[in-house]
Amino acid sequence: MTYTRCCTVRKIRRLLATDLDGTFVGDEDGLRELLRHYDSLQEPVALVYVTGRHRKSADGLIREEGLPAPDILITDVGTAVFTGPGLEEDEVWKEKMSGGWRPDAVAEAARGIPGLSRQDLPDDRRVSFYSDGPAPAEALHERLSGESIPHTFIFSSGRDVDILPEGGGKGEALRYVLGQYVEAGAEILVAGDSGNDRDMLLIGHPAVIVSNAQPELAEIAAREGLFRATRPCAGGILEAWRHFYG
Repeated sequence: MTYTRCCTVRKIRRLLATDLDGTFVGDEDGLRELLRHYDSLQEPVALVYVTGRHRKSADGLIREEGLPAPDILITDVGTAVFTGPGLEEDEVWKEKMSGGWRPDAVAEAARGIPGLSRQDLPDDRRVSFYSDGPAPAEALHERLSGESIPHTFIFSSGRDVDILPEGGGKGEALRYVLGQYVEAGAEILVAGDSGNDRDMLLIGHPAVIVSNAQPELAEIAAREGLFRATRPCAGGILEAWRHFYG
């Protein structure tokens, strides 16, 4: 796939912020069509990948699928931001995410809750679990709140539980990126397909829920600037881009 990568040295004027699995990735024909459209535009579109994957996993998916290199990469459900030509970690955001974060306390709170199994991750910037339905996830949420452990709780896809530092999440990470790197009045589209995309879909910029989205996104009420695509994955992104920007 060919795509002209935008440069993040100057403020960005066009930007797609998209989840990877099930959104940008999942329909190869739709992705080719989307990237051809972006290549036809006079003004380049910066790509921001916003994923639940950790950095190594995200890099692997980008290589395996032959995806364009992103201009900005947000990983671990918004707890890490990587920018610049070498996609180096943003130290300001890293410091924000480390303040008050108690991953050991989160892990201890989860101990003994049946139906929870901890995900194997390379670091503790987030603590994540697989849940046997919503009940174990909710039990963990109640325990964390009852013990006053600072956190952000996200349950998605009927099984994935992500416990993040307080103030974390895809929406807050994207809000930070937009404030740092994107000019006022820029053309922005946010795209997602599952519950951990919910907060970034609702930060106030034009957004698309692709047609193959998880059922939890059906609960979001209709609102101005939120487009529900009739096509899945990247085809739905293209449908929304043309809806908002032609």
